[in-house]
Amino acid sequence: MNLRIGNGYDIHRLGRDRRLILGGVEIPHELGLVGHSDADVIVHAIMDAMLGALSLGDIGLYFPPSDPQWKNADSLVLLAKVNALILEKGWAIGNLDSTVVAERPKLKPHISAMREKLASVLEIEGDRIGIKATTNEKLGPVGREEGIAAYAVALLVSS
Repeated sequence: MNLRIGNGYDIHRLGRDRRLILGGVEIPHELGLVGHSDADVIVHAIMDAMLGALSLGDIGLYFPPSDPQWKNADSLVLLAKVNALILEKGWAIGNLDSTVVAERPKLKPHISAMREKLASVLEIEGDRIGIKATTNEKLGPVGREEGIAAYAVALLVSS
């Protein structure tokens, strides 16, 4: 069995008049993530991990912010496209693990819904997706609530 591992990272700043979308789930909060698409840092980190596992570049190569067709794009739609590319190359997701770093809001109540959304889009079992939430202990830009970051690891298996 061939295995490939990739890692991903994303960070977006928080701003007013934006929805907070994490793991494909809209979370009630007075601030949202600012970006060309919906700025879902969890999904972006996962896509970069998947692409990185196969040395296929990063999401900016496939969905550049300079391209108007990706303006306000739903990151789950982009994730489905990345997954189709992975499958086309003869690989499949073994498992994904991610950590989102945010001071607020509390994300634990939303993690189950995030896993369900991601599993549905990727057509895999939810127990193959790990999502953890932590704070930055008030350190750095995330700690000052200027943004939210996410890290992800993807294990791909040849199909």
